Amino acid sequence: MFARALQENPDAELVAICDRSPAVLSTMVDQLGVPGYASTEELLAAHPELTAVVIATPDFAHREAAVLSARAGLDLMIEKPLATEVGDARAILDAAAESGSRIMVGFENRWNVRYSSVRDRLVAEGDPRISAQIIHLNDTVFVPTEMLSWSAKSSPAWFLMPHSLDLACWIGRTRPVSVYAVGARDRLTEAGIDTWDRVNAIFTMADGSHVALNSSWVLPESMPSVFDFRYEIQAADRVVHIDGADDGVIDYGAERGQLVQSAVHERGGRIQGVPIDMVSDFVRLVRGEEVEVPDAHDGLLITAAIEAVHTALETGQVVEISV
Repeated sequence: MFARALQENPDAELVAICDRSPAVLSTMVDQLGVPGYASTEELLAAHPELTAVVIATPDFAHREAAVLSARAGLDLMIEKPLATEVGDARAILDAAAESGSRIMVGFENRWNVRYSSVRDRLVAEGDPRISAQIIHLNDTVFVPTEMLSWSAKSSPAWFLMPHSLDLACWIGRTRPVSVYAVGARDRLTEAGIDTWDRVNAIFTMADGSHVALNSSWVLPESMPSVFDFRYEIQAADRVVHIDGADDGVIDYGAERGQLVQSAVHERGGRIQGVPIDMVSDFVRLVRGEEVEVPDAHDGLLITAAIEAVHTALETGQVVEISV
């Protein structure tokens, strides 16, 4: 998707792709018509003309490609989360600081008008006095058992909570300072996938408000969508509800009603939608335009916060968050 978005962008040129899977690489080379490489080193050596790179490796595998690319002076768009260890995140930031590379983190929901319009209204009103944000972001069991081959190296917290926590920080214009978390490890462990089924975390924010994040990886596949995304904002004079999964179209032609997703769609032979808009802003950033995007420090904060969630899960204690 990212490669095609870049290829269709009139202000960018897709030069090459890199993937360690021979089968994936061969398929993408055929589809995109550009050279493919099995390692970041090969890619960088073969194309000194590169100016930017998109890192879309699995969550735990961002560091190597990002550090090598940053050391080469390239601007980076890195899928969320920036990393799954604070040490890896800092290594990426250090490499970028040394070379002057710019980093954008792919918190794509910031480009979703459902959330940006709410933020714009709250910002326009000055101090909305948000007291609590409650976000349910869940996946069906299809995601850890079939969609991802590396779910044992992740968790509902790493895979889902970066989306919701970044939104809570961005909309609330605050940051997490501590977290307490509980969870369960049953169904996935029994299936041979050593990770959490669900994680429930409560953050205390710097402004005194609280953010409750609930993420599960074991919703039944009979759900109308592969994900469930419900967002509630409680303020002094209002409550805001946002449904991030329901695009307003339900197809009852199948055995059960299914939500029709339109976040990414094709029109006139070109793909459009929320993540495509995100890629377009990355291109604008690389070209030197002034554009507001989530940067490396936003990514470091979220990585530190979700790392703290896992520490809280293991210790049963409230964990302070510092970056």
